[in-house]
Amino acid sequence: MHKLSSFFSQHEDLTQVLLYAGVITSLWFAEMIVSFDGIKTKWKHSSVNTLFIFTALPLQLLLTTFVVLISGWATVHHWGLINFIPYHTNPWVYYIGLFVMLDFCEYVYHVTMHKAEPLWKFHLVHHSDLRVDVSTTLREHPCETCIRTCFLMLWVFICGPAIAALILRQTFQSFSNIIAHTEFRLPAKVNKIVGLVFITPNLHHVHHHYQLPYTDCNYGDVLSIWDGIFGTYGNLEKEDTVFGIDTHMDENLNGKFVNVIKIPFQKFDHPQRQR
Repeated sequence: MHKLSSFFSQHEDLTQVLLYAGVITSLWFAEMIVSFDGIKTKWKHSSVNTLFIFTALPLQLLLTTFVVLISGWATVHHWGLINFIPYHTNPWVYYIGLFVMLDFCEYVYHVTMHKAEPLWKFHLVHHSDLRVDVSTTLREHPCETCIRTCFLMLWVFICGPAIAALILRQTFQSFSNIIAHTEFRLPAKVNKIVGLVFITPNLHHVHHHYQLPYTDCNYGDVLSIWDGIFGTYGNLEKEDTVFGIDTHMDENLNGKFVNVIKIPFQKFDHPQRQR
């Protein structure tokens, strides 16, 4: 048991990958059980998204090395905004303070990906999925993987988290993203309460609606409070929600991995997406 514990502590990246893979797989089967489409239809959809693992994972693991180096440097030199917070040496203040700061940074990142046209071309690959389920979590263009991790390097440099705080934060973030993309929704009353603080599947489904203004709502990563503060909080009933993005609603385009990878490099009209 000690050897097993030691192995996992020394291979945190591998541990998290295995953990997330197990959660995603379990939720995928759970979705299939309650779905009326059957395994053939669900697999056809999920297989496209699953292929993004082979582009994202190597890049993620490579670039995360630099994130760890920056975190180590910041810790040694007592660098980062966390050091200006009173009582930051208290573990509760330290971890909660960093969690909130990094979550706000991810909100800024998400808004930037939507508002900056060159970045939006890569992010819309994620939004182009015409059916949102747990596999949509994996649907990220490799260029966005690089952009997202470079932004994370910047956030780590600005905030100065130690690696333990960063791992804790990334673990919560990953699970939140997985849950937010599932087909399962919370009951309306529960969502109304939980959604005041946290991003729920109900709220994230609104973000995946194919048209504005809903596409530009609910940018939150783990916490929904930023959407409330900055006026980007939105609600939409399940029956009114249509997944996808209005410029790329062709099933043939979105159903083939190679075609999806090419999307950012192709010209397209966006009369309804004035950004």
